[in-house]
Parts: sequence; C-alpha cells; structure tokens
Amino acid sequence: MAGRQRSNPLALAVLALLSERAMHPYEMAATMRSRGQDQSIRLNYGSLYGVVESLVRRGLVEEQEVEREGRRPERTVYRLTDDGRTEVVAWLSELLGTPVKEFPRFEAGLALMGVLPPERVVELLHARVDALDLEVLRLDSSLGAAAHNGVPRVFVVEIEYERALVQADLAFTRALAADIETGTLEGVEQWRGFHDDTYPARAVGPARPERPSPPARPEPPQRPARPTRPARPARPARPDRPGAHAPEQRGVTP
Repeated sequence: MAGRQRSNPLALAVLALLSERAMHPYEMAATMRSRGQDQSIRLNYGSLYGVVESLVRRGLVEEQEVEREGRRPERTVYRLTDDGRTEVVAWLSELLGTPVKEFPRFEAGLALMGVLPPERVVELLHARVDALDLEVLRLDSSLGAAAHNGVPRVFVVEIEYERALVQADLAFTRALAADIETGTLEGVEQWRGFHDDTYPARAVGPARPERPSPPARPEPPQRPARPTRPARPARPARPDRPGAHAPEQRGVTP
C-alpha cells in the first residue's frame, strides 16, 4: 500500500525530515530552505500541509503533540511511524538505484522542432546557450560559496549533479546549433525544403511519395456529321397566258 504513491518528491522530503526528529510543517519548510533543498524539490506552504495530511491518512506520519508559543497559533508536531520509516528507505532506494524514463521539456521541443524553419530553431538554440552559460556561472558560484564556508561535499552533491546536467545540455545545444547552421546535420536540406515555396506541402518528417496521376479519361467518340440536306430545285418559270401582250413602252413612237 505504501509504495503505490511515490510520485511527489515533497512527500519523500517530509518523510526524510521526520526520520531525523519530530517537526511541525513550518519547521520542515524552514529546514529545507536553510539546506537549499528547495532548489531540488518544489516547495510551497500550501502543498506542504496537503502532503502532510495525505501521509497521515496513509499511516506513514502521525500527530505527536500540539504546541503553542505565546500568542502564535497552535502548531501540530508530527512524527514518523514504523511504516513511514520503512517507506522512506524503500523510496530512496528506488530513486537512487533504478533509472527511469523521464520526459524533459527540451526533449519534447527537439522531437517537434521541424515545425519551425531551421533558421528560427538556430536563433532559439543560441538563446538557450546564453541562458545555460549563465546557469553554469550561478551553480559554480553556489559550489564556491559552499566550499568557502566549509560545507562538506556530501551536502552539495545534488548541485554538482545539476551542474553536470546543465554542462551536458550546453555542449549538446551548442553543437546542434552549429550543425544546423553549417548544414552538416543530416536531413537539414530536406527540412529547409519543407519551408520553401518550392515545396508546396509543408510537413514534418520524410517526404511522402507522390501519388500517381489518375489515367486520362478517353475522349468520347464524335458523332458522325449529319448529311447535308440537298438544295431544293428551282421552280420552273410560269408560261405566259394566251392573249397576253408585251407591256407597252411609253414615249416611243412606232
């Protein structure tokens, strides 16, 4: 039952804190912030109280006492149960020892980048490189400050891990942008063609084979010309009637 809900790292953080000593939620949050754990685990007070209540319902955490200092509101102190102690060990063992498929946002963007023209993708990758450069500087500053203050390395290994991921991301992104710009990325010309006027269909992925044109429809047979109707013969001149005289010509003396 306990191992069914292992999707919220904040719940694991609560169990880990209570494995040290009993605490109220406000102290849990303050301890996480003082250790910098809020940089690795998303933390806000509203969700923290909801997580604690969920762990109580599951029997992993229980109320120890309710305390009050002066005029401050009452605070409930929680402690870990035996089932909770077993769960925190099992959960941490799973996280540290079993790699799982994760779905980073950048990976999703790479899978669908063909929707944009190559030139636009290069611009966005350069912007990402600039942001990653700044992130490396920030992480180096955090590690340097920890070393200067004598913080043992065991307490900053998560920052080292984050820096390694950012550095790998930076190297990959910079190389990909260069490959697109120089045209050495295989398929980049086909990709660019999808966004040119010479390619009527804009698609993502390999070009589809052209569909064969349908066979031309046969011309319908022409009708035979209608025979020309013979001309009607001229009617014969009507013969003169007997007794008819030629018309007289006026003004002519015989």
